[in-house]
Amino acid sequence: MAIENKNLSRQEFLKNLGLFAGGVVFISTINPLKMVFATTKPKGKGKWYGIAIDIDKCIGCGSCARACKIENDVSQEPFYFRNWIEQYTITNNYEIKVSSPNGGIDGFKQPVPDEEIYKTFFVPKMCNHCSDSPCTQVCPVGASFDSPEGIVLVDQNYCIGCGYCVQACPYGCRYIEPKKGVADKCTLCFHRLEKDLDPACMMICPTHARIYGDLNDKNSEVSLFLKEHNCAVLKPHLNTHSKLFYNNLNQEVH
Repeated sequence: MAIENKNLSRQEFLKNLGLFAGGVVFISTINPLKMVFATTKPKGKGKWYGIAIDIDKCIGCGSCARACKIENDVSQEPFYFRNWIEQYTITNNYEIKVSSPNGGIDGFKQPVPDEEIYKTFFVPKMCNHCSDSPCTQVCPVGASFDSPEGIVLVDQNYCIGCGYCVQACPYGCRYIEPKKGVADKCTLCFHRLEKDLDPACMMICPTHARIYGDLNDKNSEVSLFLKEHNCAVLKPHLNTHSKLFYNNLNQEVH
């Protein structure tokens, strides 16, 4: 992507600058898609999917991870997940403890006594469906690719199971499927989207903590959510142009 050289005044620079903290970048609530190291809208008028997660609404029930395994026939072993939930606990001594037993499917047990907890919260994780995804760039056979709708997919008929994409993903969202020996990951339930059905994790969430939609449609639910909330992406310094946005993302989350 070419870099446009502009002479910005100090005021203009600060206006366009996101607030960096602990590996996240905050998005302007005035223009949610004009952001630093987040993502850029593509040319064209077709659908271009993005995802938003409202951390304040996640209760760590594990329904999303459970539904995903059932819908996508993911191995029931506690090592393979297309999406999962992490529990972050920050103690009064500012120690950060992160747990995700079986991806959150079986619930969480808080190991820290209540009187020692400063704060605790849940963070759902899944493929970020980056518009400049490292996983697609390292695939030697083109099995990992971007769909026209902005969804990162794997053609398992072409995948040779080399694992390069698994290593390249900075968010830990890929794995080698144990039976087939090929790469697997979240597809945003692309097979359901083709039938105008919601992804399983979105449909099952009891608190509506997960939102998705067309970023090219300024009136879509996800576009309005980004406009009305201060959202952030993980690891913006990697310049993957993630399309997974979090509301109220703490700097401790990685």
